Amino acid sequence: MNDLIQLRHKLHQNPEIAGEERETSHKILEFIKPLSPDIILEGLGGTGLAFVFKGKRSGKRLLFRCELDALPIEEHGTPLYKSLIKRKAHLCGHDGHMAILCGLAQKLSQKRPDSGEVVLLFQPAEETGEGAKRVLGDPRFESIRPDYAFALHNLPGFPLHQIITRKGTFAAGSTGVTYLFEGKTSHAAHPSDGINPAPAISQMILDIPSILKELDRFALATVIQVSVGSLAYGTSAGSGRLSLTLRAFDQKILEQLIDKMEDKAKSLAKDNKLRLSISYQESFAVSTNDLKASAIAEEAFESLNLDSVENPEPFRWSEDFGLFSQSCPSYLFGLGSGENCPQLHEPTYDFPDELIETGVQVFEKITQIKTLQGL
Repeated sequence: MNDLIQLRHKLHQNPEIAGEERETSHKILEFIKPLSPDIILEGLGGTGLAFVFKGKRSGKRLLFRCELDALPIEEHGTPLYKSLIKRKAHLCGHDGHMAILCGLAQKLSQKRPDSGEVVLLFQPAEETGEGAKRVLGDPRFESIRPDYAFALHNLPGFPLHQIITRKGTFAAGSTGVTYLFEGKTSHAAHPSDGINPAPAISQMILDIPSILKELDRFALATVIQVSVGSLAYGTSAGSGRLSLTLRAFDQKILEQLIDKMEDKAKSLAKDNKLRLSISYQESFAVSTNDLKASAIAEEAFESLNLDSVENPEPFRWSEDFGLFSQSCPSYLFGLGSGENCPQLHEPTYDFPDELIETGVQVFEKITQIKTLQGL
């Protein structure tokens, strides 16, 4: 594992955020190209990469996916390989996920799959919810569209090496949304001469609980930012914005929540004679685990004698892999990174190197047992 650990440390020292992963992609290409994959796709969905290892005979195509991007956060930890880039750091473990796929590439170069094909996908822009859409929308993706897709994410708070599973929904879908209400400024001494959006924005926030109650399953709307007017004491505000994150465990419920919030914003804008514009950012589909893909992965966990636990409910955070689960049978699972490990996105988080071997073993086992599932 030494070369994989060294690779992770190099990636950790040189993080690139979503949409900027050119040097990261180059480092991955330098590592895997000498392993002689049968097909290499560069620039997939922007800065993405895909490597195809063909089996000895025809069969199913399996895709394993990891993420290229880091976070725009300053690292406060003190590893010897600490980030060299200010306000950018691998504080989600994507450096470790990349090392795992590179380890799988090593295994496949030594022993090709018995049948079918294995695709190793290094996806850009996971953190912003844009990368999966770009990759799936790239015309070249059709040449590697899988029969099954797999991915993992390390999870602090769970015992080291523990597998965290769940059939059906694994993680919530979510979207960021901003409602911009525009009225008219007036002198602060005569607010009735203007159209101030503050009452509409306040009412919309107060109405969130009742909107959520109308949905019969889990849904959540979190206020992210509110701004009204500017710091000019002689002026009554003429514009304001409200930003929320909307999330749900079911894609239809998420879409219903989006529609209900939009209807409420439009109604309040009309009642208060305000102009309204709505914009959506960082949209993530619900991550849903396919039953057949679950059976394949669970057999791999069992054959490796790994400690496995089923999460009682879906995770409330979102993962860009969810979009793959909307387009093909997919499976996302967690890999425990320690009960005392700092949480993801915390400034002192660091991916545990010892997880690399476990991740490689699981992915390699999945490629070996797929023919046993009668697929």
